[in-house]
Amino acid sequence: MDQRQLIKECLRGNSVAQKQLYDAFAETMLGICFRYTKSLADAEDVLQEGFIKVFRNLHSYRNEGELGGWIRMIMVNTALNYLKKKKEYQYDMSFLSEPLHPVSNENPEIVLQAKQLAELIRQLPTGYQTIFNLHAVEGFTHVEIGKMLGISEGTSRSQYMRARNLLITWIEKYNAEPQKKVYGG
Repeated sequence: MDQRQLIKECLRGNSVAQKQLYDAFAETMLGICFRYTKSLADAEDVLQEGFIKVFRNLHSYRNEGELGGWIRMIMVNTALNYLKKKKEYQYDMSFLSEPLHPVSNENPEIVLQAKQLAELIRQLPTGYQTIFNLHAVEGFTHVEIGKMLGISEGTSRSQYMRARNLLITWIEKYNAEPQKKVYGG
């Protein structure tokens, strides 16, 4: 069944089509949800909540752009709302206005696998992790991130730079001591 027909069947309430749509995107979307949370259980909660929104709002999808991109936006927004609501993430989502350390233009030699880098990103405090993912991974501008999170563009930029600097420090430690795992300090 092609995508347009699949969407029509989902809108009619066809549970087989809904399962097919879910199965087609769930694995990828779980990875997106996991980038914003600190546990697989939380990521699965976000995924389920996100797919509820997908099916509730599927009528508003206009077949403009990729369906996967439309679903991805719902998952990112659902993840952000989840972080704002969950008590254990709220402190980490407060954006500090401490002075920045000077930023180095030197890039460390990266000798990490993608999986190791993803794990280091997951070790960032939630606020840093969220902004880093939104900017570096999802490609949102700091203006867009500011609107999404209710912060200023400058706060988004500074939090991104703090996250970047922390990752550089961890990568340098990781490269200096490859036999050890670096988990945030």
